[in-house]
Amino acid sequence: MSASAPHAAEVQGTEVQGTEVFDAMESAIRTYCRRFPALFTTARGHRLWDADGREYTDFLSGAGVLNYGHNHPRIKRAVLDYIENDGVVHSLDLHTSAKATFLERFRDVVLAPRGLDYRVQFTGPTGTNAVEAALKVARRVTGRTGVVAFTGGFHGLSLGALALSATSFKRAASGVPLDHVTRMPYDGYFGEGVDTVAYLRAMLEDPGSGVDQPAAIVLETVQGEGGLNAAGTDWLRRLARLAAERDIVLVVDDIQAGCGRAGRFFSFEEAGITPDIVCLSKSLSGYGLPMALTLVRPDLDRLGPGEHSGTFRGHSLAFSAAATALELWADPEFEPRLSRTASRLEGRLTALAERYQAQGCEVRGRGMLRGLAFTDRGLASRVSSHAFARGLLVETSGALSQVLKVMPPIVIDDDALDGGLDLLDAAIGQAVQQTVQEETK
Repeated sequence: MSASAPHAAEVQGTEVQGTEVFDAMESAIRTYCRRFPALFTTARGHRLWDADGREYTDFLSGAGVLNYGHNHPRIKRAVLDYIENDGVVHSLDLHTSAKATFLERFRDVVLAPRGLDYRVQFTGPTGTNAVEAALKVARRVTGRTGVVAFTGGFHGLSLGALALSATSFKRAASGVPLDHVTRMPYDGYFGEGVDTVAYLRAMLEDPGSGVDQPAAIVLETVQGEGGLNAAGTDWLRRLARLAAERDIVLVVDDIQAGCGRAGRFFSFEEAGITPDIVCLSKSLSGYGLPMALTLVRPDLDRLGPGEHSGTFRGHSLAFSAAATALELWADPEFEPRLSRTASRLEGRLTALAERYQAQGCEVRGRGMLRGLAFTDRGLASRVSSHAFARGLLVETSGALSQVLKVMPPIVIDDDALDGGLDLLDAAIGQAVQQTVQEETK
């Protein structure tokens, strides 16, 4: 085992078993373990170790949950102290000191400096639940039922959120019709020649279009699961203006792109827009502890007590971790460091795209939420497999898994980032060589 790796027994307190139990007992619905078939035991920062002591660089980051890496020491200490002091762990929506600390810090570190005024609705601890809450609010406020969502979007797998999501494979699992959603083309869907905001405006303004006035427009500013498509700032501004003009609730799903992943705390900051509702989850707790919330403009906060609820919305360990994670953002050097890291990542990926220009490689995304798209739609999956064999976890994105998704922790240092990207470079080269060999057989 690597000298820097924590001993498995220190973490698990039990003997490490094989993987047979998963095949024997776990549902066939599991996914990530099929792409990365190892028995992981310990993790720190950007690194994971398996039961054999092999070290891996993690550019998966829990699909956006681990923006601050695994077991961030400052956040871990706060969680351990809270437990050791017998802090209230589960509280429904009772008042607790942990929740008060989080709310105060969220107000002082995130909302106030950005001039934002939202009511905080604690939902069930998943992103899809935060989206469901947003839909209820928008429909209650407007009295309308329809929602506009976009090609390439992903918003969760419960039925309301799934109706917003675009991928046919996931939609098909619902077993029932997914209604009340009008699908519109995302920015760039038809290439540079078609203005899709103008298209949406024309459909809404034409009484003969067949598109009814919706309750809400729901979108991600960077489509994490839909191929790392990033909406342009002008497109976002014009979309926000259209929503305001027509009294449509604008909902930004910042579950994956938020909490710094797209470069700033909120992914919409660069565009200078203020959504009516914002959904947050994934990296909100900063430690992988389940937590989600829906930020609602105060005048839209019209759901009554219990109309959207959840047993685990009072998860005080997550509150404690999240409040500590926000201390990182209070450091005036945190965002400049993040910006420099994002620029370094963009530069390295741009160089890779130039090197593999013959494969149609192009960089997508924004900030630390990045992708490499290839003309050969099977290449990204092959790169992911070769990367894992070299000790790098990197997943794919898009309806056809056609984009390689690169998501290192946002706090990763330069040497670790470069080391992981060197592994990625080698994996791409190996996958390209394999493809060439297969094509010439």
